[in-house]
Amino acid sequence: MYIMHNPSRYFLIIICIIAVTTLVCGCCGLFPQEEKPALTRAQTIPADVVKMGPETDDFAPIVHSYKWEKPVPLEGPINTAGAEDSPFITSDGNTFYFFFTPDVRVPVEKQIIDGVTGVYVSKKVNGAWTEPERFFLNGDLSMDGCICLQGDTMWFASVRTGNYGQVDVYTARNENGKWVDWTNAGEQLNKQYDIGEFHVTPDGNTIYFGWSANGTDTGSIWEGNRDIYKSEKVNGVWSQPVSLGPNVNSQYMDDQPFISADGNELWFTGQSRLGYTGPAVFRSVKMQNGEWGPAEEIVSNFAGEPTLDAAGNIYFIHHYYKDGNMIEADVYVARKK
Repeated sequence: MYIMHNPSRYFLIIICIIAVTTLVCGCCGLFPQEEKPALTRAQTIPADVVKMGPETDDFAPIVHSYKWEKPVPLEGPINTAGAEDSPFITSDGNTFYFFFTPDVRVPVEKQIIDGVTGVYVSKKVNGAWTEPERFFLNGDLSMDGCICLQGDTMWFASVRTGNYGQVDVYTARNENGKWVDWTNAGEQLNKQYDIGEFHVTPDGNTIYFGWSANGTDTGSIWEGNRDIYKSEKVNGVWSQPVSLGPNVNSQYMDDQPFISADGNELWFTGQSRLGYTGPAVFRSVKMQNGEWGPAEEIVSNFAGEPTLDAAGNIYFIHHYYKDGNMIEADVYVARKK
């Protein structure tokens, strides 16, 4: 997710929130977000932004396992010429959450006030995805993303005033189809551990996340030495983070974990270990002793942030690069054979 990648921007974002709240509060909190004039995603994508696709892609995603079909852009209205990111699909494969921003060239502190950057949801109806709709997890300015839905509880990351750190973990509760009771997940996760991108198991008692134990994490997904850790909630207290070990973690960056619905597969983003360009999607299968088995590189070439439905279809983000510059990002899917 874009807001998680550059710590130098976190401070600017928080300043922006405070400044805009103070100077133009008529736009950001004196009335509910739902009452604001709505902008469509298409309306805010600049005319000079080029829509990319497999036919113009210098680094098309490659799948290395015979168990999945060739990755393709997700069908329907979810992908645009802007940047789709930070995906989450429900186990039944019928509800898709993601983060969107119209122009990757725009600084994050400006994205937060562009009226369209944020989290969206699309539902599959009669086999087709509906037009994504933006939804809000705050009545004031915030930059939200990294959705993880477990039952009626949504976990998400947010940059907003009142945080313990730069990007905090929050929860929300579903009430009659609306997400309410936005609540900070607490000082332990957000200040003491200051965890990175995460996934929570269905029972809500285990959280997997990217983390730098020695404090050398730069905040960039591909700089520093972030590894994947887990923490268990016991009697309301999160345990000291434990590394998933050398079967999962490498000498490179490993982050953005996802646990399959049955709890037996760990999927994550890491630097390619097969010599391909950029990040790749990895899979580790839980062994009989409960430990995670050796990680296997499944999808390469600027592939990351995997999320799976119960059928085993892999949904991930693919970033398009041209001449060393990121152009946009789309949701791709590699369907299980």
